[in-house]
Amino acid sequence: CQPVPKPESRVEVCDLNPCPPRWKVTPAGPCSSSCGLGLAVQLVTCVQILHGQEVLQEEHLCPVAEKPLTSVPCVIRTCSYEWSFSEWSECSTSCGNGIQTRQDFCLSSLTHKPVNPLFCRRFPKAIVVRGCSAGPCPEQEGPLSPGAELQPVTPATHLARAAAGTEHRHKDLDVSLSAGPREHTKPGGGEEGMAKRCFLCVCGNLFLNATGVINMTGVESRDCTVAIGRPLREEISVTILESSLNCSAGEVLLFSGRMMWRTGCRKLPLSLINSRTNTLIVKQRVVLPGNGVILQYNSRTATKKYYQDCDQQLFGPRGEIVNPVQLPDQRQEVVCRTFITVAPRQRISIRALHTDLGPEGNQTHFNYILVRDVSTMKTVVFHGKQQFLWQSTGSQAEIEFHE
Repeated sequence: CQPVPKPESRVEVCDLNPCPPRWKVTPAGPCSSSCGLGLAVQLVTCVQILHGQEVLQEEHLCPVAEKPLTSVPCVIRTCSYEWSFSEWSECSTSCGNGIQTRQDFCLSSLTHKPVNPLFCRRFPKAIVVRGCSAGPCPEQEGPLSPGAELQPVTPATHLARAAAGTEHRHKDLDVSLSAGPREHTKPGGGEEGMAKRCFLCVCGNLFLNATGVINMTGVESRDCTVAIGRPLREEISVTILESSLNCSAGEVLLFSGRMMWRTGCRKLPLSLINSRTNTLIVKQRVVLPGNGVILQYNSRTATKKYYQDCDQQLFGPRGEIVNPVQLPDQRQEVVCRTFITVAPRQRISIRALHTDLGPEGNQTHFNYILVRDVSTMKTVVFHGKQQFLWQSTGSQAEIEFHE
């Protein structure tokens, strides 16, 4: 361009008006779900460029119709676990109103086999109890005695004394508490045969001694669960004596109780776990055969009182629930609870058969009863004289009696 005359350089102002306010979106934060569909929150603000700098403005200055969403869908990966359900049971009554139940299972989407419900605890779950009607009941003569006023569980060792001293006083309710289906009695079979065959078994057992050593190494099952139980006034401490778990392979040890939940794998030997309550569940998950841990447990008087005086503990395998009788000048100021713990390989069923309040009905009446499945923390409410059959998905249950 040298032969061509060069024009003078100059700057001209093209527009003195500032740019209009606009929406600014900050990159979205983490997804609300670790798997499956979730929501990520993003910050949306109204800004304007003034003198080359970004200035925050009030939102009404930006076009409302163009405002981006503050929450956007996100998917990290497909969920590995999901809830599945059995078919609904038959109506609990042959006539009139009753309930239907169904079992829930936490399934692995990879193996399509049930796993511990803890893996599904973050996912919403459909109902497992619903009302049903079996048609009108035929007319009956005389007073009716259906339904249930469920009352605190009395340990089996107290049943004979209760029957001898208060035979007429505590005929309010018969409740069967079982730990799962029985085997047919045959040579080498039934509960006695099972006990002989599992004399050396560790997995699935409930340990009730004040102290002991539990060897969970070399078990055949990938998942091995044991439970330790003591009276309500005590708590349990566990020391890991030995551990051959392969942490990099995903092997882990899980401790759970009513007031604690803890997992670990590394630095387990000589570590101390305190249950803070009278029961403790220990679950071991191994990948390589032969791996495992050796535990030593001890019990001691609890440092804090975590139960009410009217609370009771039942370890099974069966028992009876009767009314706690109150004196006429007393008021029910606390919620009476019953804690039921059976061996991890067993399940609990509670059947309310009948109720007869009798002359002391105004002193022992409860308006409703809560039954809680500890493994899923699912609570079912039963009212008045309602008959019911409740079954657990795990080996622990809690019952609360409310006025």
